[in-house]
Amino acid sequence: MLVADGAVRPSNISVGREQWSMGPLGWILASTFAISLVAWVGVATLFLREELLDRLLLVLVALAAGGLIGGAFLHLLPRAIAEYGSTDTLPLFLAVVAGFCLFYVLEQFVHWHHHHAATHEREPVSYLVLVSDTVHNFVDGLVVAGAFLLGVDVGLVTAAAVALHEIPQEIGDFGVLVYGGFDRRRALVLNYLTQTTVVFGGVAGYFLADVVEGTPVMLLPFAAGNFVYIASSDLIPEIKDEENVRTAAVYFAVFLTGILLMLGIKLLRRGLA
Repeated sequence: MLVADGAVRPSNISVGREQWSMGPLGWILASTFAISLVAWVGVATLFLREELLDRLLLVLVALAAGGLIGGAFLHLLPRAIAEYGSTDTLPLFLAVVAGFCLFYVLEQFVHWHHHHAATHEREPVSYLVLVSDTVHNFVDGLVVAGAFLLGVDVGLVTAAAVALHEIPQEIGDFGVLVYGGFDRRRALVLNYLTQTTVVFGGVAGYFLADVVEGTPVMLLPFAAGNFVYIASSDLIPEIKDEENVRTAAVYFAVFLTGILLMLGIKLLRRGLA
């Protein structure tokens, strides 16, 4: 790049890459691998008695529902609108509808498959959570990669924000998987496998940085549609018909806590930025 004194200097990204001892790919791999370890927060439940875990499951379902609603409306959609770069946001909201409708069709297919295969030990919501988490974590990896290509400080802040965002969501998702019929060990392993897609997203974001500018924006509202469907169709119905007023109040408070956690992370991320 030519500057005022006539000297040729490398681009900002090149300068940043030369300054990092690990290189940007090393930072991306290290940070996304660290984020993937968040999935193991559910390991503490292995030491809980079955009766206590059963009482906690609907609480975790309520937390997951709030986290998904908060993630969709406070994180994914605002980021998509900011990155889209156009006042005509109709395509974004069509992507939300597409994500919602696809999961409706997927759930109906899983129901049909279970009915005809006579396998009812797991609820379809378990599979939907795994699919939506895979998409969401891949997008997170793309975001982290883009941040590290801007600078190591930006990358570290972004990775920390993603990790904070994942903690309540992974706890909730683990609860949904167990509630849906998976045993605890299998739920932990599956939850971790979906979380590792953040690493693949990071690698893809690094190698596609020169080809595609920014996060593939349509993935964000699509994932938001997935989140809204799971929360409204599968999780909230599990807690909204509770007849005990005190228990219902606890579920609602936990649901709001999930939303407030997402809001708090959003505000913290904005403050750090």
